[in-house]
Amino acid sequence: MLRPASPVFQLLVDEAGLTDALLQFVTDPRATRNDMPVIQDLHDLAPGMVPVLEAMVLDGVDAREDVAAYVRASLFGPRSLPED
Repeated sequence: MLRPASPVFQLLVDEAGLTDALLQFVTDPRATRNDMPVIQDLHDLAPGMVPVLEAMVLDGVDAREDVAAYVRASLFGPRSLPED
């Protein structure tokens, strides 16, 4: 999850915008996708996300809902499922 160490800072993230930008990254077949500003920002803000996104490229992820689920989990933590 993206959480500042200090309680005096909050990160403001456009979840839909980040999802769209990362979907563009994972569906772009060109190596220049690594030069996208969002990826450069992630290298600084959340470097652990980049290898997962690169794995998504290799896995052929192309569904927005898959990228959205990853973004949501990265921002807010994994969702716990109700027990049966």
